[in-house]
Amino acid sequence: MQISCLIPCYNERQRIGTVLKEIIKVRSVTQVVCVDDGSSDGTADYIERCWPQVQVVRLPSNKGKAAAIKKGLTLVKNEHVLLMDADLQALNTDEIEAAVSAMAKNPTVDMIILRRINSPWFVRWYRSDILLSGERLIKKADLEQVVHQKIKRYQLEVAINRYMLRHRKQVRWMPWSATNTYKVDKLGVVDGSKREFKMYLEIVSFVGFSHMLLQLTSFTRRMKVKQKSEAVMPRFLQQLKL
Repeated sequence: MQISCLIPCYNERQRIGTVLKEIIKVRSVTQVVCVDDGSSDGTADYIERCWPQVQVVRLPSNKGKAAAIKKGLTLVKNEHVLLMDADLQALNTDEIEAAVSAMAKNPTVDMIILRRINSPWFVRWYRSDILLSGERLIKKADLEQVVHQKIKRYQLEVAINRYMLRHRKQVRWMPWSATNTYKVDKLGVVDGSKREFKMYLEIVSFVGFSHMLLQLTSFTRRMKVKQKSEAVMPRFLQQLKL
């Protein structure tokens, strides 16, 4: 299975290198597209200079994540797309490879969400580590249907969720140890909190309160992956075996 990785970015010059460094190690990823969403910090120039194998699309002004994904999707060559945020830390390429392998071995699965298992407890409590995770392996055809809707900046993930539910698609999640950089860390406590509040307002206004409850209570379950006994063996036992 060949994968196209699509990364929207806005003023992420200091962080996106960490993501790209790991993404290009993934064997199945044969195309990486970064959509610069009107950055003012030289993000696009930095990517083009340091990562010449990455395709860069520049939007003239900040349109939001959904618009960036829609634009980048026009360049995607493969049938499966790996959506990835630009501000991630502690990425694990083995986890990405595992998700790709699971998708390849289970063709009835339409999307795999990489669940942010290291999120704070309150994020896990209301399932944002799944519902709002920006890291997803999805079929290009399904994503094209989603972005044709009128979606604003922060509504992409719940729009994907709603589409999958309405069309009875099979969705599973797998553990993802990477963490994202919160808006409070980027913008400060006041501005970051305001942006977070605005994000949740936009999300609920798009899908509605009742459907948001549906996503919270019944959307997706863990992908069951068969593992060799050695793969689940405690590390110290593996060392003893060696």
